[in-house]
Amino acid sequence: MASPLLIPDSAEQLLIAEDRKELLRFTTAGSVDDGKSTLIGRLLYDSKNVYLDQLESVTKASEGRNAGPIDFSLLTDGLRAEREQGITIDVAYRYFSTPKRKFIIADTPGHEQFTRNMVTGASTAELAIVLVDARKGLLPQSRRHAFISALLGIKRIVIAVNKMDLVGYSEEVFRQVELDFGKFLAQFEDLQPYFLPISALLGDNVVARSEQMPWFTGRSLFEHLESVPATDRAAGAPFRFPVQRVIRPDLDYRGYAGQIASGSLRPGDRVVVLPSGRASRIKSIVTFDGEKAEAQSPESVTLLLEDEIDIARGDLIARAGETIEVARSIEATLVWMSEEPLDLRKRYRLKHNTRLEWAEVKKLHHRININTLEHEPAHRLEMNEIGFIHLEVPRALYFDPYKRNRTTGAFVLIDPFSNSTVAAGMIAGVAKPAFEERASLRPVRIEERAARLKHRGAIVQLGSREGLADRLERSLFDRGFTVVRFRQWAPEWKQALLDAGLLVVVNDSALPACAIETAGSRVDFDESAALPANEVAAAQLIGDALEKAGVFVADPELAESEGI
Repeated sequence: MASPLLIPDSAEQLLIAEDRKELLRFTTAGSVDDGKSTLIGRLLYDSKNVYLDQLESVTKASEGRNAGPIDFSLLTDGLRAEREQGITIDVAYRYFSTPKRKFIIADTPGHEQFTRNMVTGASTAELAIVLVDARKGLLPQSRRHAFISALLGIKRIVIAVNKMDLVGYSEEVFRQVELDFGKFLAQFEDLQPYFLPISALLGDNVVARSEQMPWFTGRSLFEHLESVPATDRAAGAPFRFPVQRVIRPDLDYRGYAGQIASGSLRPGDRVVVLPSGRASRIKSIVTFDGEKAEAQSPESVTLLLEDEIDIARGDLIARAGETIEVARSIEATLVWMSEEPLDLRKRYRLKHNTRLEWAEVKKLHHRININTLEHEPAHRLEMNEIGFIHLEVPRALYFDPYKRNRTTGAFVLIDPFSNSTVAAGMIAGVAKPAFEERASLRPVRIEERAARLKHRGAIVQLGSREGLADRLERSLFDRGFTVVRFRQWAPEWKQALLDAGLLVVVNDSALPACAIETAGSRVDFDESAALPANEVAAAQLIGDALEKAGVFVADPELAESEGI
């Protein structure tokens, strides 16, 4: 009897092998008409990563164009406007695979008008290909793209000198571009450039080494992409887990869902929760497929802790003992993406991981000239300009400098009126205090205190219920609120504490009434609603009453998903 075919097992083994392959994300950039889309199309075609029906469609669309039988740029230029104008406008992502490795390509636009799209495409890349037209040499736009690649933490850059066929495959032309670009790239730390002469249209040095340029003995582009280290820097960084959502299907289950920003974690690892600073251990790591023995970036998981801690969306779970920066004032490099220029008098919304905060750009230190890298004085940033800023937020951010962690070191600024993203930022570090610059500012208003503390002032009188006072104080403190405790009380303290915006828990047996007092209202629980004897239920009731009284200041909502 013939043996049965093991097709399911073979397919499963194939999927496992594919999943274990290394992934390299890379981006392409350069000036208009340098041949970026043609290069990617040729790379896909020569590496046998184009489906037959797609090839037939592109061959038909290539009729009447001056690009040979197949216009390889059409394999990536998907928008109608791109095909009509012959340029890349949007970021085109393409996936392909070889027996050695998986790749995700971000084909980014070359025109200065779409530099912001290039920032988007390069933000997750580990390698950048910057094309240079051999006939034109080093152009300002090529400098801009190389600078942005270095700014976004990309250490490996391929300088692909394209259209070598149009200069007779001249080694002299290639060496001149290598010399000019090499001087520019020497200004960046730890950059690893690889200069490569190619002809994207004819395929020279794209997949196979060119016979037309025997003077070049280096690897082809395809060989370089397969051999360059595909390190995932996030996986080796300290563990960072921004909480996206708290999952409570019942009273006995409390899970914290989100995507691991960096690092790895196992059950039993000791962690700390920010901003409260409470410590615990990982009880279990849950996914759709069940519990895991280990999870790492960029997996999306739900964490269960051994201790019951008050954690909310926007909090950060980090491994205990691993240093993280905490500051309200930061310095950052800002890429401006909006047609409306940066306004130092305007407040913006800052999106950092899963947190949303108000932010003010206190100072624009300088604008960066991308051609010379010189620092120029400036009072505003126009679209596609890059500057170095001093930024402040009401509540402290917990972050890593962008050079160490591209996820926790990045943020975006959002216009609160249009909801549009106006800038992308890379955090350099904690800003130095500038007290002399603030000496002339207006006095601090009660509304400003409330915006920073995320609550208004309130006094909670609990009489002799000391256990309830302990629980309420801890609950408010773990939520990041500024709460103080008094065991003796004097009425003359009330106004000063309310004006300071503090949450005050009073546990004085001389005040038997249980009440909440704010600047404009008072709630007596003995009269309007009796407090339960159960301390958990009583603390919950007081929290609800504080929220109903408008004590807690909620951030204005933006249109965003809460995830799971």
